[in-house]
Amino acid sequence: MTKKQRWTADHVPDQTGRVFVVTGATSGLGLATTRAITRRGGRVILAVRDETKGREVVEGLVSSGAAPDLFDVRRLDLADLDSVRAFAARLRAESPRLDVLVNNAGVMAPPRTLSAQGHELQFATNHLGHFALTGLLLDLLAAGRDPRVVTVSSINHRQGSLRFDDLNGERAYAPMAFYNQSKFANAVFGRELHLRLTGAGSPVRSVLAHPGYTATNLQTRDTRGLTRLVFGRIGNPLLAQSPERGALPQLYAATDPDVEGGEFIGPDGPAELRGAPTRVRLSDAAADAGTGRRLWEVSEDLTGVRFPVTARRP
Repeated sequence: MTKKQRWTADHVPDQTGRVFVVTGATSGLGLATTRAITRRGGRVILAVRDETKGREVVEGLVSSGAAPDLFDVRRLDLADLDSVRAFAARLRAESPRLDVLVNNAGVMAPPRTLSAQGHELQFATNHLGHFALTGLLLDLLAAGRDPRVVTVSSINHRQGSLRFDDLNGERAYAPMAFYNQSKFANAVFGRELHLRLTGAGSPVRSVLAHPGYTATNLQTRDTRGLTRLVFGRIGNPLLAQSPERGALPQLYAATDPDVEGGEFIGPDGPAELRGAPTRVRLSDAAADAGTGRRLWEVSEDLTGVRFPVTARRP
């Protein structure tokens, strides 16, 4: 992919007739993504923990001129695998196809907390929930028009690794280290999914994206102490770009006709902190074949979700 210095949301092609699921669509990157897609005629299913807030967001978008029939608010708690299954079952019962799944939602650096199924919250929300959701919706995606799975990782994936012997932080827990682990898992999953889809001859493309340094409530909603001060109170006002700019890589990954499966899209500026969408490098550790296979097997075991993609990579 060639660098597109001035690619903006105005370059999103016409999305009329396409159906998107965007997780975490009520604020930040998810809201910016939803707004840009619906402006181009796409229909968005807002997958959100708080349906009341979701409806309020939609009311605001409609009052600004958006067509009300382009929105559908549905509850999804990614940290609870029962909620993921319920969301997917409803969608499968009501929809013959899905065109794009944007795995956007996330939590960052909370105190150690366990999910409903007993998994560390960041790994559960940022990775396991999206892994399960993707697997449960993959057949709907296969029936879609130019179908894609866009998984949102982070620059921080380059600082992460997988603690397979302590995924829940029972022995030692550091909030940012486990955030980095979850973003590393996103990167590993997106690549491994691409390889498996390609090996199976699936029409679905798996694409990774990251927003650079973007001012959202991610840095302040769950974080505590020094992390909240550095990222939320100091970094956001001084260094971060707007959610509208930060969402460009995932919008590009979801809609641009030049995107290929397996690509990683991020900002083109210094240190990938801000800028226009371009292809960026996945860390060597995230591209490791053994790590990809092991995370896949662990994720299937922890979620109970088996993907309808049986072919292994070459």
